[in-house]
Amino acid sequence: MGQKTQPTGFRVGITENWRSRWFANKQRFGKLLVQDNLIRKFIKREYAVAGIPKVEIERDMERVHVFLYTSRPGVIIGRKGAKVDKLKDDLERLCGQEVKLEIREVLNPEINAQLAAESVAQQLEKRAAFRRVMKMTIKTAMEKGALGVKLQVSGRLGGSEMARCEAFNEGKVPLATLQANVEYGFAEAYTTYGVIGVKCWIYRGPYSHEEGVHAAHAKKG
Repeated sequence: MGQKTQPTGFRVGITENWRSRWFANKQRFGKLLVQDNLIRKFIKREYAVAGIPKVEIERDMERVHVFLYTSRPGVIIGRKGAKVDKLKDDLERLCGQEVKLEIREVLNPEINAQLAAESVAQQLEKRAAFRRVMKMTIKTAMEKGALGVKLQVSGRLGGSEMARCEAFNEGKVPLATLQANVEYGFAEAYTTYGVIGVKCWIYRGPYSHEEGVHAAHAKKG
């Protein structure tokens, strides 16, 4: 009763697929888990301007498969593919084995919860008024086809002495409905007066039948 959970983790194995898909024994599991975290942190740090909401990783005996989702694929690919080759080489040095990199474009970044949260965080770092930023982000997402948006910011808002939490929402966001495609995003704004946390939930409608079947097969596999 009244317990909070992350919407993505709540749906993993039911309607959402795992972000890391591989199997390892007890001796290798911890090492590979840390390696996955390093891969994601490296990509987010080096290509922060590329709009990367998630990185999925698959492994087999010979190579690591990295699926990189981005709203600005040109930033990662570079001129004549120079940047993507460098990224692939960097990841191979990090993993110590062959890496197969696949770049997938995010077609509607305005209704991607992680990108929306990061956008709000970036504007807060530039000293924008938090209420105006939140209302504009929600309005844009609703205009682009979202059925519901909820935005929450926590911290020393506007440089106030005491930290507080402010939230705005529009439409409906059914967090307890497993068949509802609710995306969740979290970002942090590092301001001169402290860190402000930004959470975003975007409801994009019910999952399609194909998505549900795909997730169910992934669970069985």
